[in-house]
Amino acid sequence: MLSSRPLLIYDGECGFCRVWIARWRRVTGDRVEYAPYQEVAARFPEIPPERFRRSVQLLEPDGRWSQGAEAVFRSLASVPDRGGMLWLYRCVPGFAPLSEACYRVVAANRPLLSRLTRDRPGPVGPVREHRLTAWIFLRLLALVYGIAFISLWTQILGIAGSHGILPAHDLLLALGERMGPIRYWAMPTLCWLDSSDRALTLLCAVGMALSLLLAIGVAPIACLVGLWACYLSLASVCREFLWFQWDSLLLEAGFLAIFLAPWRLWSRPGSDPPPRAGARWLLRWLLFRLIFSSAAAKLTSGDPTWRHLTALNYYYQTQPLPPWTAWYAHHLSGGFQKLSVLVMFAIEGVAPFFMFGPRPARLAAAATLVGFQLLIILTGNYGFFNILSIALCVLLLDDAAWPRRWGASGAPREPAPRRGGWSPWVVRPAVVVLFLLSLVPLFSVLRWSTRWLGPVTSIYEWVSPLRVVDRYGLFAVMTTERPEIIVEGSQDGVSWKPYEFRYKPVELTRRPAFVAPHMPRLDWQMWFAALSDYSHEAWLLSFCRRLLQGTPEVLALLKGNPFPTAPPHFIRAVAYVYEFTDAATRDRTGAWWQREPRGLYCPALMLDGDRLVAAPGQLPGR
Repeated sequence: MLSSRPLLIYDGECGFCRVWIARWRRVTGDRVEYAPYQEVAARFPEIPPERFRRSVQLLEPDGRWSQGAEAVFRSLASVPDRGGMLWLYRCVPGFAPLSEACYRVVAANRPLLSRLTRDRPGPVGPVREHRLTAWIFLRLLALVYGIAFISLWTQILGIAGSHGILPAHDLLLALGERMGPIRYWAMPTLCWLDSSDRALTLLCAVGMALSLLLAIGVAPIACLVGLWACYLSLASVCREFLWFQWDSLLLEAGFLAIFLAPWRLWSRPGSDPPPRAGARWLLRWLLFRLIFSSAAAKLTSGDPTWRHLTALNYYYQTQPLPPWTAWYAHHLSGGFQKLSVLVMFAIEGVAPFFMFGPRPARLAAAATLVGFQLLIILTGNYGFFNILSIALCVLLLDDAAWPRRWGASGAPREPAPRRGGWSPWVVRPAVVVLFLLSLVPLFSVLRWSTRWLGPVTSIYEWVSPLRVVDRYGLFAVMTTERPEIIVEGSQDGVSWKPYEFRYKPVELTRRPAFVAPHMPRLDWQMWFAALSDYSHEAWLLSFCRRLLQGTPEVLALLKGNPFPTAPPHFIRAVAYVYEFTDAATRDRTGAWWQREPRGLYCPALMLDGDRLVAAPGQLPGR
């Protein structure tokens, strides 16, 4: 005789199974009946014992049998608002076989996972809450947004102001003449309303104010929407200067965070509704893609330095803005550098998969990745990137991981009311769409064909101006030399004076500085320009023109002006190869760098009216 409730049958001798059954029992309450197969298998002689041992089985009142991941999803779907995974299983192409494959991997490793589960901290099998964790993440995101807007505020007029290197007004005017109404989608920015210097600084100020409001918990969703819109507006008009991977990461994380935040005027962790699991999952998936793509990009690029484990022999001195600690790291032994590469691949290539495992695995992944980001902070200058990565790692935790005095509880609670939370009918479609779109850049990094994704690739390209899903993978190819561009000016074409940048190497004896979390955009772009040809860097030629004009907004991006009374008549760029000195040389001379000239990077230029032209005879100078 069939029960009036679904019956979930499991392996009662498996400690891992018992822990998860206790967890699911707490979620479903008395809506689902649970029984070990050792007690009830005799009632179902038509089911082979091996099938009970291999996976959980679900018998529903109408006589329907299901097993594995489907059985889990169908049992959880008996609870209101818990049918999201079953909906994905039924409706999203590829989700069913992928979830069943993951289930088989877990089932095949139950002895190991059982030991991990038995040793985990906290009570057995509680339904963990994430309200405090989500609240902390949003505070960290507010911090990152605040850093990003303050850093950009100090540079925006020199970058995109009316007298900047790439004026926003000129860009929008050209797009309006060439593209017509589609320009609003191709270049999504509030600067279409006003692209004046005042509007650009106002966007930075509004962004800073919204960051503060988000930090104190005022109208979090409204703040997050405004922050994303302001940063996207600035990123669009600043072009190359805000096209780094961490800018994309901030925009993507900021967009996803909108679905994590509560619909509250005043957000407090003790009263906020639990965040939607779909939003947490998307942000974890973003962290997975960020870390795993870095390993995949290195391995699939074919770069010999990664394959031979020698990349770190070059990395510390060739990274864009090395701090002084990089000098010491560069001089570590070759054996240690190879071991460090192996550890890095283990972290980037393996740890991400623990994000979706049981609680101990997630805690271990969080600790490993946070430690990895701290090591990067100690030897590099990557703006707010590492802080944002650490913030994403926070979402691998649950409320029981935080000190109790913060309001966290390690004990299971009854499900909290969702009043003020997002509707599942909004979050679920968003999860499906964003997940499918994210496969396009991930497959691109893995060098897999996206043909089977069908129209998803076209949709990804169509929505790409919004930067809600992007490609990641840092240092896929390691630079083995450090070319540096020294920009020089001259009044007579004979004597040349170098322009001193604030942070990038120019003076050999100046100690490399820590500048993060500030992001000096011009200094970073000079590093990329040195790896290219000047004729391909339109912004660099515009930069030279502004120096010849003596534009104060652009000169403010530099450490000093070697022509304080009048701008130079000529400008050029000379290429050098920089290397760290050895210990003996630094002790003797105080120099952190040594360099060798490589000739002209950009020939001498001058102004003809407002136009930049080649100087007559190329002015060899000295």
